[in-house]
Amino acid sequence: MVNLKSLNSEQKKAVEYDDGPLMVIAGAGSGKTRVLTYKIAYLIEKGYEPEGILSLTFTNKAANEMKSRIKDLIGAKADRLWMGTFHSVFAKILRVEAKHINYANNFSIYDTEDSSSLVSNIISNFNIDLETITPNSVRHRISNLKNHMIMPKEFRATGIQSFLDEKVADIYEEYQKQLRENNSMDFDDLLLKPIQLFAENPKIHLKYKKKFTYILVDEFQDTNKAQYELLKMLVSREGKICVVGDDAQSIYSWRGANLKNIFDFEKDYPKHAIVRLEQNYRSTQSILKAADSVIKNNKEQIEKTLWTKNEEGEKVTLLKCSDEKDEAFQISKYIKQDISKKKLALKDFAILYRTNAQSRALEDVFRREKIPYQIIGGTEFYKRKEVKDVIAYLRVLSNQNDEESLLRIMNFPQRGIGSTTIKRMISFSRKQDISLFDTMSRVFEVIDIKERIQKNVKGFRILLEKYIALKDQLSVGELSRALIDDLGILRIFKEENTPESLQRLENINELLSALSEFSDNSENGKLEGFLADVSLVADVDMYEDEKNVVTFLTVHSAKGLEYPIVFISGCEEDIFPLSNRFSSDATLEEERRLFYVAMTRAEKKVYLSHARSRYRFGEVAYQSRSRFIDEIDPNTLDELNGNAGRKSAIRKSKKEMYYEYFENVDYEDFDQDNKALRPGTRVMHDKFGLGKVTQVSGAGDMQKATVVFEGNNIKQLMIKFAKLKVL
Repeated sequence: MVNLKSLNSEQKKAVEYDDGPLMVIAGAGSGKTRVLTYKIAYLIEKGYEPEGILSLTFTNKAANEMKSRIKDLIGAKADRLWMGTFHSVFAKILRVEAKHINYANNFSIYDTEDSSSLVSNIISNFNIDLETITPNSVRHRISNLKNHMIMPKEFRATGIQSFLDEKVADIYEEYQKQLRENNSMDFDDLLLKPIQLFAENPKIHLKYKKKFTYILVDEFQDTNKAQYELLKMLVSREGKICVVGDDAQSIYSWRGANLKNIFDFEKDYPKHAIVRLEQNYRSTQSILKAADSVIKNNKEQIEKTLWTKNEEGEKVTLLKCSDEKDEAFQISKYIKQDISKKKLALKDFAILYRTNAQSRALEDVFRREKIPYQIIGGTEFYKRKEVKDVIAYLRVLSNQNDEESLLRIMNFPQRGIGSTTIKRMISFSRKQDISLFDTMSRVFEVIDIKERIQKNVKGFRILLEKYIALKDQLSVGELSRALIDDLGILRIFKEENTPESLQRLENINELLSALSEFSDNSENGKLEGFLADVSLVADVDMYEDEKNVVTFLTVHSAKGLEYPIVFISGCEEDIFPLSNRFSSDATLEEERRLFYVAMTRAEKKVYLSHARSRYRFGEVAYQSRSRFIDEIDPNTLDELNGNAGRKSAIRKSKKEMYYEYFENVDYEDFDQDNKALRPGTRVMHDKFGLGKVTQVSGAGDMQKATVVFEGNNIKQLMIKFAKLKVL
């Protein structure tokens, strides 16, 4: 007999309900995994066959953990459950039924890299200009279309709006054709092909509809259109389905998740029941009040209020820092203090950030302070591919005998120097007993290399020679920015316009910030000094005990995790929320949900931090604190000025004085139609970008405004002609 005494009343209600469709709105830390575990055990005990229960999750780890817990409750019967991710479960069905959609059951499954390679070959065969269209951007576009269940014919019929769209349609059509010829499916097909299978084969559809007598779905807010369609196709006539989710934790729209599914569920299953799990077992009352006060600002949400029997706990602490280095230093300082005062371990701390690039300043300071850390959901900043590629260029400029670095960049960005050419050049260099770099200048002597490729090699050598000559004349910041502009790396990533390429672009910009910062804060600011620092960083082993370390991770990676103490860094406009200037309301609401997820990872204490200035895109930019901070109930917030611990000596003077001025300004949100500008008003200018008004003088047509724009760009503008947009 499954004992339900350990469950609270709402959890017990969710477990025992079996009269039709059920939606469980499970707030953060409310025990949803426990409910799903007990519900499955309860259903089996009630008489449902394990083989007839389909339980869908979003990670294999979650599925394995749940199955293990169920096994503890009911024993070996748990092994007979259909439990796993959407992709793994439906791949299993497709293996059995593949012949009904003209596939062999040994079909291959292409990952992202395989798909991109296939797209690249198609683009090459179609002789499409690679400067106009890139494999990654097309692959991402195709995946997005599939997530919305738009196939090639439908896209060609209704989605063509430009010449580029026509090319995408051609590639998409050929891509699907070649997948089929290769007896292969990509990840999106693992959801689309079952829909096709059921739609074209009513008997098979009925077979699985009868087979699955009860369906349970975890993280329902993260399902996309195809996943929801599959659920609707398989639910029994009695509506035996239980979906568990939280609209306040829907943070994956960028990969196809559709929050609308939660609201559609209520329409599609009018006889559904709703159970709200609102008792939080994770966080203190202060943390919950603070998080709740923020999420209440979202318009599109299901009403609920989390509560807890836990202690009141400490208030949320806001650290006001001078720059990103000061922010990292303050975080490290408070970690040391809390470890000492509260007898905590390093593993009790997590530092969350909105983008991976933000880890760079944290890593630099934590190494210097000798605080062990690990990064989850990403690679250490200086080990990321695009960062290592740029550093490889700098190493070759410093040391032309560094063959490994030269090999790394020989065809990055692509310049038509393939592996066969490189092998022949290496062979020549060995025979002639010269370096690979010197071989590049004698490439015309290498046998069996086409004249076109010889010119590419020679052009690359000339490019390197240009920057070798400049390296002692320019600071490392100036040198690297000029080199990257020459290579066109940022343009390439920007034109790809995929989440992956934009992340790489941001990481390159963060590296440029590190290089510029080194130039500003070092005595000579030359290339060799930076490379020496990076080499020392790479050689230091901070992982004496991998388990007892501070955890660095993005907020997205933190979903589903919990830590006693959580730091949320970079709480600034355009960082968190990310690039909200021209974003839609829906995008801003998702950013707010992401902030809510970040706060509710904490059990005992939350620290928020923001910097007054931050290196962005290689320059110092002045930052406004996140609007989310101002949405927090002030009774749950303690604001501390963290500057006393450390300041950047180089960045003080005029720049710091401007911020000291801003500190005394009363910031308000002005109506868009209110044309009266005051000190502290945030404005947007078509040419100069985001800025703050520091002074207004004159009257009427002669009225002027002094505005500090990003990068400390100070302009005095005639208000009549400036066309400033009040934010």
